[in-house]
Amino acid sequence: MVQLKEDERLDYLLAEDLRIIQSPSVFAFSLDAVLLAKFVYVPIQKGKIIDLCSGNGVIPLFLSTRTKGEITGVEIQERLYDMAKRSFQYNELESRLQMIHGNINDMPQKLGMGKYDVVTCNPPYFPTPSKEEMNENEHLAIARHEIFCTLEDAIRVSSQLVKQGGKVAFVHRPGRLLDMITLMRQYRLEPKKIQFVYPKQGKEANTLLVEAIKDGKADLKILPPLVVYHDDNEYTDEIKDILFGDKQ
Repeated sequence: MVQLKEDERLDYLLAEDLRIIQSPSVFAFSLDAVLLAKFVYVPIQKGKIIDLCSGNGVIPLFLSTRTKGEITGVEIQERLYDMAKRSFQYNELESRLQMIHGNINDMPQKLGMGKYDVVTCNPPYFPTPSKEEMNENEHLAIARHEIFCTLEDAIRVSSQLVKQGGKVAFVHRPGRLLDMITLMRQYRLEPKKIQFVYPKQGKEANTLLVEAIKDGKADLKILPPLVVYHDDNEYTDEIKDILFGDKQ
């Protein structure tokens, strides 16, 4: 039996019929992670997938229902790494899902170059603030700010880990779109599809999904927009299907 610690709780991933350990004071996954896990291509029968900046392992858990391949998560915060490992144990997925406790910058040397078919990453979104502006909660500060890895680090490492012809997928903020495309091309990742996510119709996009291919040819597709809420603050049908599947 997996033991919960301190203020942890066991939440449902309804569409996947899985459980995940979360903590309001340490980390709880956002819709961004769910959207990335649904957006990225993954091989169905086999393959090696690695998720960088993995937090409490939510993306490996989501992907586990879409592929029979091996999935590795990498997380620098020991508490989140431990939560992810126990979630994998609770769902009896240890044979296919594993966690590594460490800095993503060390992974190419530790794991080898060009070993993975797919790389996913939900990186910290914001530059490192001053000490005065820093979130007092260390766990949240590390998850949100580029304290241990920058966007360039995440893209460089992704390129080093993925096979030639393999896929890399990121979720980020639309304001970093040009940075992402510039850095991806610098590190031999050719963006192939982009999707913008909007909180409501008529609002500016607040989330960006990008998938690239290592050494791919230039041919970018812009997917139809994804809208999260109706005006009455109810989820749209697309989001309901992503979150709840046939358990609505």
